[in-house]
Amino acid sequence: MLAHPGVRTFLTIWLGQFVSRVGTAMTRFALLIWAYEQTGAVTTVALLGFFGFLPYVLLSPVAGVWVDRLDRRKVMLLADLGSGVVTAALLGLFFTGKLAIWHLYAAEVITAALDTFQGPAYSAASTVLLPKKLYGRASGLRSMADDGARILAPFLAGIVMAWVGLDAVLLVDATTFVVAVLTLVVIRVPDIRGQQTEAPHFWREMRVGFDYIRRRRGLLGLTLHFTVVNFFAALTYFGVLPAMILARTGGDEVALGIVQGALGAAGLAGGLLMAAWGGPRRKIHGVLLGTALSFLLGDFLFAVGQGVVVWVIAAAASAVFIPILLGSRNAIWQAKVPPAVQGRVFATDSMLRLSLNPAGYLLAGVLADRLLEPAMTAGGALAPVFGPLVGVGPGAGMALMFVGTATLGSLASLLAYLFPAIRNVESQLPDFDAGG
Repeated sequence: MLAHPGVRTFLTIWLGQFVSRVGTAMTRFALLIWAYEQTGAVTTVALLGFFGFLPYVLLSPVAGVWVDRLDRRKVMLLADLGSGVVTAALLGLFFTGKLAIWHLYAAEVITAALDTFQGPAYSAASTVLLPKKLYGRASGLRSMADDGARILAPFLAGIVMAWVGLDAVLLVDATTFVVAVLTLVVIRVPDIRGQQTEAPHFWREMRVGFDYIRRRRGLLGLTLHFTVVNFFAALTYFGVLPAMILARTGGDEVALGIVQGALGAAGLAGGLLMAAWGGPRRKIHGVLLGTALSFLLGDFLFAVGQGVVVWVIAAAASAVFIPILLGSRNAIWQAKVPPAVQGRVFATDSMLRLSLNPAGYLLAGVLADRLLEPAMTAGGALAPVFGPLVGVGPGAGMALMFVGTATLGSLASLLAYLFPAIRNVESQLPDFDAGG
């Protein structure tokens, strides 16, 4: 594997991004706890997710055009520099005692906007650097980096906050961006912009991604499937999980850190498996079965669990499948979409499959704070019905939301098999002619 020159370049990029993601995850963990402690409201935490996903919906098509027009390495470089500046600004606000909740929302908007450029550029660069047979393994390595960061971040953030404070966490994060930038400075990525011939007008270029997906029913079906399941994930896994654990443990930050670390450890295990294995021969099984099992096992155990031990098992059951399903999905897309248009196509796909996430975050906060949490208190309207399953009191309403997503998320994935365009996407759509 290492004999291929593109592999060494990819691994250099991967290492820098991994270090950066550890710092970013440390900051998000620390600021999430800080924000919840300031208000005690689920909506506060959910809004962090809302503002973190909104730019993907609004900017992805524009970002995709520019990613295909520009040097992918430079796009990643500028995105990392911008994110580092945002972290430095938060550090300055904290030092001066002026840090407020709305600053966190603004920071989420800016960093997510930068990531709309970073993500497609990273994926497109990986495609031109690697032979086709390594796409699944590369996706596994990228998932492994995300999950490795999730393992390390709660532990490291907890130690740094205990010994020094929130300001030190932010400083560490800013330093990791320097590492990411330096790795991008020393490598080169093949520039394929000269291969582009279609749609020279900017607004017509924006349509390339939409048209490409619309004309290929299998890819469109995969996008719509993930739009639905991402909405369910936004409701619980992303929207209320940290708040639920803090609520059910009386604000125990250690418990939250253990569960977050378990999510990362299980994801890392899944990423290592995907990197070594490459996924099932028919990648669509990795996508649909992996998603169904992640919801059915993970979300249900999060719902019924009322202590760290069960939550750790739930985290493992949920997260171990995520690198497999994402790696399988990415391998399909990388094989079916020519590199010259991947920036636009991947950005459009990202926009569409994340389009309902902001609504999921908003709905999560409203459902938890105004409806289900009050209804699941002792003597609440729903407590006699669902109390034997998920318990009563703080966090029980959020636990009930996990029951819903466990059911709906697994059903949505299994029902996707009923559509031939999705089920047979690998055989019905030809691969682009890229060798490998």
